[in-house]
Amino acid sequence: MSVNEERTVTVQDILEDEELQEAYAVLAGSDPDNCSYPQGYVKRQAVFACNTCTPRGVEPAGLCLACTNHCHDGHDIFELYTKRNFRCDCGNSKFGVFRCQLSPGKDRQNAKNHYNHNFHGCYCTCDRPYPDTEDQVNEDMIQCIICEDWYHPRHLGCTVEDSEELQEMVCETCMNKAPFLWTYSTHIAEPPVVKVSPCKGEVEVNKEEDKEPEDKRSDEPCKNGGEGSSTSPSCQEKNEATNGRTACKRTHQEMTGLPVKSQDKTVYCRLRELKTQGLERAREGAVFWPYHWRATLCTCVSCKRAYVDAGVQFLLDESDTVLAYENRGTVEQGPASLDSMLMSSLSTLDRVQQLEIVYQFNEMQTELMTFLRQIADEGKVRSCMFVY
Repeated sequence: MSVNEERTVTVQDILEDEELQEAYAVLAGSDPDNCSYPQGYVKRQAVFACNTCTPRGVEPAGLCLACTNHCHDGHDIFELYTKRNFRCDCGNSKFGVFRCQLSPGKDRQNAKNHYNHNFHGCYCTCDRPYPDTEDQVNEDMIQCIICEDWYHPRHLGCTVEDSEELQEMVCETCMNKAPFLWTYSTHIAEPPVVKVSPCKGEVEVNKEEDKEPEDKRSDEPCKNGGEGSSTSPSCQEKNEATNGRTACKRTHQEMTGLPVKSQDKTVYCRLRELKTQGLERAREGAVFWPYHWRATLCTCVSCKRAYVDAGVQFLLDESDTVLAYENRGTVEQGPASLDSMLMSSLSTLDRVQQLEIVYQFNEMQTELMTFLRQIADEGKVRSCMFVY
């Protein structure tokens, strides 16, 4: 249907609007009535900031969905999408004399919360607001899953892949904070990397470089001071020449008669295996990862320690993803929850109020059609900020 064609828009049309459904998915996993503070540092929740209470220039603070609805009604609120391991700040020391109406007994500060310039309405490496009236380029913004900042695609330092299979993005700064991710990106992320000469920015690893030459190993001294390795033919000949008794130094277990313990088996490490395959990608630009890529990460003790040291241990938790959060909210609330929420709100209104809603809805419809005509005439396509 052309935007120039008049059409009656129904409530059902609005309920089925894709952007409205996406916005609802962000909120569905959070409680709209009870402050999340008593739950501690929630794994993932919708977070907001109040420009009225904590404007730019003061300490940043974040609010849960319930406090946004009940404590900051009428304030200048902006959405930060979702944050991991965050505890609601509403009414703590950052708000002066203001106190939370839902959970007033809060600590002065939440020391484990992480803040960035998003809490003051700025995003990306360009530190610009969204929406940005001075920006001549109208494009989506993409969130890094590690620092959780939002970026313009043109500032990611790479070509943005347009694929439904690429679910998560890690910015270049975060890749360098967890450099082992570059090895995984060579084999898992897009685009695939091919082996080229080192002069072109790629490094070719020699799989044989860790192996010592046979002649070098045979020249190593025995543990008893003789020539040749204890496992080399020369040492074995000396062992046979001493009536079957080994000429090399005996172990403590052998001397005491205790049973000899077998050597510990080498722990398998997928990261180490990938490094030996001789491929590397240029360490520049953001990296886009396919769905379920976290399940491919190595979980050996050494790698787990590396995740903790880099502050990215949450990558091993597949329930940490935004998609998992949204799916959990949909399951808990039910597929028809948005419809029922709006319909139940309408049912609480009297006849006069319902007629007023219908009048305002028709007025909005007229303004919307005028807006669409303007966009069509200008040949522009508008897009929302949140992409995932």
